[in-house]
Amino acid sequence: MNTLSQHTETIDRETLAALYDETFKNIEEGTITEGRVIDIQRDRVVVDIGYKSEGMIPADQFSSEELEHLKVNDPIQVYIEQCEDSEGNLLLSKEKADKMKVWEDLEVAHHEEKQVQGKVISRIKGGMIVDIGVKAFLPGSQIDLTPVRDLDGLVGKTFNFKIIKINHRRGNVVVSRRALLEETRDKRRQSTLSTLTEGQLIEGAVKNITDYGAFLDLGGIDGLLHITDISWGRVGHPSDMFSIGDRVEVLVLKYDRETGRISLGVKQKSPDPWTKVESKYPEGSRVKGKVVSLTDYGAFVELEPGVEGLVHVSEMSWTHEVRHPSKVVSVGDAIEAQVLHVDQQSRKISLGMKQTAPNPWDLIEERYPEGTQIEGKVKSVTDFGAFVGLDEGVDGLIHISDMSWTKHIKHPSELFKKGQVVQAVILKIDKDKERLSLGYKQLVSDPWSTEIPQRYHVGETATGTISKIADFGIFVELEGGVEGLIHVSEIGPDVQDRLEDKFSIGQEVAAKIVKVDCEDRKIALSLWEHLKDIEQGEVSEFHTAQGSLDQSLGRAVQAKEQATDS
Repeated sequence: MNTLSQHTETIDRETLAALYDETFKNIEEGTITEGRVIDIQRDRVVVDIGYKSEGMIPADQFSSEELEHLKVNDPIQVYIEQCEDSEGNLLLSKEKADKMKVWEDLEVAHHEEKQVQGKVISRIKGGMIVDIGVKAFLPGSQIDLTPVRDLDGLVGKTFNFKIIKINHRRGNVVVSRRALLEETRDKRRQSTLSTLTEGQLIEGAVKNITDYGAFLDLGGIDGLLHITDISWGRVGHPSDMFSIGDRVEVLVLKYDRETGRISLGVKQKSPDPWTKVESKYPEGSRVKGKVVSLTDYGAFVELEPGVEGLVHVSEMSWTHEVRHPSKVVSVGDAIEAQVLHVDQQSRKISLGMKQTAPNPWDLIEERYPEGTQIEGKVKSVTDFGAFVGLDEGVDGLIHISDMSWTKHIKHPSELFKKGQVVQAVILKIDKDKERLSLGYKQLVSDPWSTEIPQRYHVGETATGTISKIADFGIFVELEGGVEGLIHVSEIGPDVQDRLEDKFSIGQEVAAKIVKVDCEDRKIALSLWEHLKDIEQGEVSEFHTAQGSLDQSLGRAVQAKEQATDS
């Protein structure tokens, strides 16, 4: 072969080599490229990226699900780690390609302000960790529009987020859920405000409840449903009517565009029922209702939605003193009552339960005329008397002054005990004031009109036993059960000791009767006058005896003188 032929052959080979090299991609380590799966082996996946040799990806970089669906000729994004190892193999990485693709997508989302989806995976100091393909930090202030109390309850939940900071080199990503919520709220607010008008019916969600009302989210803007606009009737507390999250249809009462304040109402959706209460519930009519609440002074009864009446505690029973409404009714009870008074302007209806039953005081007046003797059980004992119950449920009072004609009763418990069955006499019935006066001493005739004036006379001495000792004197029970009083001034001139130190209950004493007052039913005694009478008697006896002795001696002297003279 000549020299020209050899030179031509050399040029052709170089050209062919150059052309062959140009068929391969211009690849560079540390970059991502797209390849094609040409073989799937047990421990690796072989990929052709258009290089002079195939690339190898370890099988453990694929999930079992990915390997199951992977097929030959499938396109795949790979990361070029090394063009040739010691054995001349091209080393590729799917795992690093996936991560770089995630970061690229996140940077694009951050630049274009797009939303990304992520799952809350844990709670850390200051916020939460979110998986958005890479781990991102969600500050506590960026979780929601309002502070979240239960952060642990968010773990495992998926939300949309907005990337507010990203640094690929440092692997730092900060996301915000609040930013998206604010954007949504602002859009909803603008939409709501553009159509909001007074008198409009709108639905809102209960956002917050206070003592004075409930705040509703109407769609990016809040409105106040005041407690006075919830119901035509009485509302104890807004929480009795609503709970957080409830959907409520309300009427826009007022919208102040300058301040942005919105007043809402529920009761205004229906006519005011109080406009017809006077004609619907005339005084004296019978009504039925349900007890909705109790207070110390009575029970509120719902007659219809928005209309309530009050049964005062004094109007619950004819015969019993009701100390608290709960002793008679409970919330939820269905009752019958009579309309006593209607004040439409003040929106008040007075009801009475006892008026639906006959007044027992009418029966008492007819059945027990004054002077009738009755029998009953002692219901209670007070400082001023004892209350006795009759069969009709009416209690009568035996006043302490009507317990005994003759004895000084210091306390009714001296004669009566609770539960004791006693007899008494009807003294007076006051139907209007619902009072029944009974007498115990009237069971027997008044001894002061006959017996005592005949038995006890001023100036006589009376003997008895001490029944009571008071600061002002001593009570002495005389024969026949009548008591007389020895006032402290009638005990003696030199009384300095306490009476209890000188006298005792049950001690027998004698005293002079100084006054018998049948009108006031009093006998006054005097120990001092009695003692003076005793002393005067002893002096009289002495003088009488001395006078007799003198006369005998005089006669003896005279007789002796006559004998001498003779």
